[in-house]
Amino acid sequence: MRYVPHTEAEIAEMLGVVGRPSLDDLFSTIPPEARFERSLALEPALAEPELMSHLAELSKKSTGAGLLSFLGAGMYQHHVPPAVDQLLLRSEFYTAYTPYQPEVAQGTLQAIWEFQTIVSELYGLPLANASLYDGASATAEAALMACRLTKRGKVVLSGCVHPDYRRTTVTYMAGPEHTSAEQVGVSETGAADPAQLAAALTDDVAAIIVGYPSFYGSLPDLAALAKLAHDRGALLIATVSEPYALSVVEAPGALGADICVGEGQALACPPQFGGPGVGLFACRDDRQYLQQLPGRICGETVDHDGERGFVLTLSTREQHIRRERATSNICTNQGLLALSLAIRSSLLGKTGFVETGKQCLAKARYLRSKLLELPGYAPAFAAAPFFNELAVRVRGGDAGAVCRKLEAQGIIAGYDLGRQDPTRKDCLLIAVTEKHRREDLDRLLAALASV
Repeated sequence: MRYVPHTEAEIAEMLGVVGRPSLDDLFSTIPPEARFERSLALEPALAEPELMSHLAELSKKSTGAGLLSFLGAGMYQHHVPPAVDQLLLRSEFYTAYTPYQPEVAQGTLQAIWEFQTIVSELYGLPLANASLYDGASATAEAALMACRLTKRGKVVLSGCVHPDYRRTTVTYMAGPEHTSAEQVGVSETGAADPAQLAAALTDDVAAIIVGYPSFYGSLPDLAALAKLAHDRGALLIATVSEPYALSVVEAPGALGADICVGEGQALACPPQFGGPGVGLFACRDDRQYLQQLPGRICGETVDHDGERGFVLTLSTREQHIRRERATSNICTNQGLLALSLAIRSSLLGKTGFVETGKQCLAKARYLRSKLLELPGYAPAFAAAPFFNELAVRVRGGDAGAVCRKLEAQGIIAGYDLGRQDPTRKDCLLIAVTEKHRREDLDRLLAALASV
């Protein structure tokens, strides 16, 4: 398909409508020191055959194949069976990209409806929307929604929330709506700190946002945090980076969370260079919440013959309604990943979901108990309930160096927490899933013992 840009006359006409003399003037609000004035350092374009050959050569340099990985930190290596990929190819889902016309998009609409149902059950909250881009964008949208609901302009982010989620939320809250985000630290267990959150809960706070589990693997007392927020007239937003954790712990909605958001990648696809992701979003079933929900909702109905069908029930986004009434500028949903998540979850079923979680839990506890027997290794935080991820202080005080030494042995040891916080450069975050065998865990232990 050809890309046909606007003509000079069309550009001049549009500039006249908005009252700007030039395209450059549209960006006049960007400070000069923040502008990138030079050309990008890119190689010249290649013809398609040359490009394919070049990519083939680059692929030969990859060292990732065959590595034993314990990397988590928001992206998890769970089993996704080949059946998921095959079912994604079925013709029922070859419908319009955006399901504006239900008569030609029943496959897509039903898939989204099933996805919403799964998210609702997963989070223990009755109202779920079509998927957002990822866990980070879902968190930011939840923060803005809380501000609209409470008519307050500030949120408080616990340091236990995934760093990417926090950064994205801070950026969203710096917009023109006069909103802001304050960040506080974590408790000695690596979870949300009730004392710091309580001190930050002033009358202008719309919500507190906490990780469940935390970025460091610890599980907070979510019910107590919900009471803390509600007593001050604020909402509780829980973020879940590892959905399999909800197979063995109480759903956030059952513990008082008003909005729950997170990442669905673990249930949808293997991690691939840090993505792709699929944002999950659910909230209380309240008319006010419904009206402020970002994105869109697919609903179940019947046609004029009484046959079951699916439609777009709500689309409070700027493509569908007047811009000033839109709740969000989210303009799509991660349809392929949402479908993949729905298929994988259906193949697992509730029993399989819980069984997988129990395996993760048991293997993580085995690894932790054996790891802490090694000289020089210690917990990074005080003891607390956790699921499949644990933070440890490494021997020698340099987690980055440990990661590099183990990579030479074919092992990705985990995530170097010093990359996010220099004060934690001695800490390694290790994730365990059902895919790890006992011999994999023992191999990691032996490698850590040797460095």
